[in-house]
Amino acid sequence: MKTLKQAFPEMYESGRLLFDEPLAAYSSFKIGGPADAIAKPESQRELIDLLLWALNSNTPWFILGKGTNLLISDKGMRGLIIGMENYHKLTRDENFISAFAGVSLKELCDFAQEQGLSGLEFACGIPGSVGGAVFMNAGAYGGEIKDVLYCSKCLKPEIESLTSSNPIIHFRKEEHDFSYRNSALQRLGMIHLSSVFQLMEEEPEVVRQKMQELQDQRNDKQPMDMPSAGSAFKRPEGYFAGKLVDDCGLRGFRIGDAGVSEKHCGFIVNHGHATAAEVLELIRYVQKTVQDRYGVTLEPEIRIVGEM
Repeated sequence: MKTLKQAFPEMYESGRLLFDEPLAAYSSFKIGGPADAIAKPESQRELIDLLLWALNSNTPWFILGKGTNLLISDKGMRGLIIGMENYHKLTRDENFISAFAGVSLKELCDFAQEQGLSGLEFACGIPGSVGGAVFMNAGAYGGEIKDVLYCSKCLKPEIESLTSSNPIIHFRKEEHDFSYRNSALQRLGMIHLSSVFQLMEEEPEVVRQKMQELQDQRNDKQPMDMPSAGSAFKRPEGYFAGKLVDDCGLRGFRIGDAGVSEKHCGFIVNHGHATAAEVLELIRYVQKTVQDRYGVTLEPEIRIVGEM
């Protein structure tokens, strides 16, 4: 079987196929060791061919969006990492916007605002990509992706499905089966390609003002000036994770350069040179402290990937 470089010479020559690439640059935490290989497809065909190569060669693979919800191991990640940053397109049709997986939420929200379409304001400050947002039903300030999503296109990462005459799987809104930070796509292991969002007409300036208000709130309450992976823990039923951590006296607590944010105790931040091992140790320390004091189990919202 051809090596990855032999199978995708054009991607390699154009700089979209890289080997031993440090992943810290692809993570909002600014943490992560090297990937064996990272490929950046620009089309559905390239994406399918990469997946087929990985499946046929029994090579581990991972889909990487904007890296805003990940803690990547200091040892990096083995196999093939597929970065979706170049899988990128935005279009409007009446009150519907179609966005490919690699589009950032900021780009999507800015596009909706320019087009005079309302409904996505809640997402304007959420880091990450459309693919990741749909995959985990991202939300903030009382809104969630499920509130505006109309339908999605996905791939099933199996050879039989990918080699069929029509590999695209369509998900209607209800078929996403959204719940808090979860979806059917996540549970079924689907690969998100694109989604359509149903919005409402509004004056662009009204939408812009609402987005600015929410962004100001975010800047005021969250450590936007420090590397992090967003909220470290899911919201436990009946509680707020940040308040539990704060009530345990852990505001500002550090292990190495990994620390509980002074600004918002629901965030773990990188003070400069934090390692994944330090972040993971801090997560476990916070979990144990909250469990011992309040009997509440904090479940990480951060995805932990690679060789820990």
